Amino acid sequence: MTILLRPRDLDGLVDMKSAIDAVCEAYRGATEFPVINAPRRRVHSPSGVRVSNFPGGVHALGVIGSGTRAELVRQTEGNQHYDVRTHPVHVLNDSRTAELLAIVLGEVTEKTLGPSSLMAFRTAATSGVGFRYLVSKDARTVGLFGAGGQAAYQLLALLVERPSISHVRLYSRNPENRRAFAEKYSRQFKVEIEPVGSAREAVEPVDVVVCATSTNKVLFDGDWLHEGQHVTGIIGGNIQLVQGGFLKESRRELDDRTAERADVIATNLRESVISERQGDLWIPIEKGLIKAEDIAELGELAAGKRPGRTGPRQITYHKNNNGTGAADLAVTMLAYQQARAAGRGIDIAMD
Repeated sequence: MTILLRPRDLDGLVDMKSAIDAVCEAYRGATEFPVINAPRRRVHSPSGVRVSNFPGGVHALGVIGSGTRAELVRQTEGNQHYDVRTHPVHVLNDSRTAELLAIVLGEVTEKTLGPSSLMAFRTAATSGVGFRYLVSKDARTVGLFGAGGQAAYQLLALLVERPSISHVRLYSRNPENRRAFAEKYSRQFKVEIEPVGSAREAVEPVDVVVCATSTNKVLFDGDWLHEGQHVTGIIGGNIQLVQGGFLKESRRELDDRTAERADVIATNLRESVISERQGDLWIPIEKGLIKAEDIAELGELAAGKRPGRTGPRQITYHKNNNGTGAADLAVTMLAYQQARAAGRGIDIAMD
């Protein structure tokens, strides 16, 4: 029986640890059987409407299918803004029988955090896979860029993977946003969150740097990094923004020096870095500062085909460069399983 799941059917179903485990399996499975996953594909209208498509699957979870979402996106020199963001739609098929399992309308949210920025859950769970393999086991401090929903989800993923974290240095451009975020999430996460007044204060003294903004510009100088640190960035970007005349140059949040200094670089899909010419890694590749073949994929780390962090002095760098269908469907399949067990959704008779 096929079921239709609506936004209200998706509340309170999936926790962060389960999502990270599922996304880890999604990328591991895609490394073992690459044709079950593919890069996202985007199209743009002249007025700035963007539709993103995510085909993929996770055979270990018994799912294959696709996701799609539409947004009205406006670019400024410094930031990307979303004037309209519609509910995503996911189609879940059985990866063994092709049976249509569900049509899912809406965003799956983490059960303790609830609604936030769209794609925040999947993005954070993907970062969580990077945290698992790249962050020092005894990390204590984090510098967090951003004070919105993405930042909250990213911080939760880090705390799940590294409960040793005890202090957060938070920077965003708006002092009031910094204060409000620190007040709210220090209570919720039971961790000290200290608002700081500059990017440098969020980078130099910490073990982990997490970027969770919508910036189009570099956030900090890679020369500020020190041995043993890990950096996660979530801005992917795509060359179509330049080709369509929406931006003059590729989106960036991390500079060439960050890539050049990193001992280990991982990304979700190397193919997307190249096909979309994503600035943070593509530009250093073009300049000859790093080589594409030296960039690991999350699935290779999860499958043991490449090492993650191997020493305490390494600088590690995860470019969470874009979502994939495998990761989206991993989280959505968990929600479908829990919703069905709870009797949620509407049965659809398919003739």
